[in-house]
Amino acid sequence: MKVIKTISQMQLESEGIKHNNKTIAVVPTMGYLHDGHLSLIKKAKQTADYVITTIFVNPTQFGPNEDFSKYPRDFDRDYLLAESAGSDYIFFPDSKEMYPLPFFTSIIVSNVSEKFEGIFRPSHFQGVATVVVKLFNITKPNIAVFGQKDYQQTMVIRSLIRDLNFEIELIVVPTLRESDGLAMSSRNKYLSESERKKAGILFKAMEDVKTAIAKGECDRKMLNSYMHKKLREIKEIKIDYAACATSNSLEEPEFFLPGEEIVILIACFLGKTRLIDNSLMKIPGKLNQSNFVEGI
Repeated sequence: MKVIKTISQMQLESEGIKHNNKTIAVVPTMGYLHDGHLSLIKKAKQTADYVITTIFVNPTQFGPNEDFSKYPRDFDRDYLLAESAGSDYIFFPDSKEMYPLPFFTSIIVSNVSEKFEGIFRPSHFQGVATVVVKLFNITKPNIAVFGQKDYQQTMVIRSLIRDLNFEIELIVVPTLRESDGLAMSSRNKYLSESERKKAGILFKAMEDVKTAIAKGECDRKMLNSYMHKKLREIKEIKIDYAACATSNSLEEPEFFLPGEEIVILIACFLGKTRLIDNSLMKIPGKLNQSNFVEGI
């Protein structure tokens, strides 16, 4: 497995692969790899001739008081894990390589970026979109592989691929979870032993929503209330949002319709650690139209 640190060399390698009529899948990460990341690399290996794993802690997607400086980093560990999962390259630039001064350009994906994470991390998706476009131009992939855990991020990336005419297939891989349902994340390292034991509450909150939906509930505010009630069982939790929305547009109607796919979204602090998660579900059955008339 090759490690490449400069943009020009990575572009040259990618152009050589394309010249030989081979395909490239890119797996963008911020490093400190875990089994969730490895599932993305393995999926990429199944779909392309060459896999490029990018490791770059992107400063532009962190807010002023967020965890950029303390974000976990361990390149030697990441190298071994990426290699074991089948990666052919690691693109490992530093900030000066990615953002040489002066740097004036950024990418804004409106609409899907403005709700939920966009409210609590206002500049986050602008940083994500900008670095992803740069990584696409550097690695020249046929396929890009991302994880479902960052659901709203995948919507942003889908939009920029479509709107900016990238000839790239986006593959979204389901979230890998710990035994108690906690979504795997590099930030889980921040949790204390006590907090880690409580973190499974996010998964339980989403399961409560799914149970209510299976029993016929389609009132969005009621579904949201089940999540809030469950999360508040842990006094150390501070909720940013716990909400249901349509999976394709993040709209929040009063009632969800039968057959409609929704996404269940959570972002909260457990102690000082911010956790996010999501789950998809279809609304079953037939909706009684009187619900709309009578407000039932």
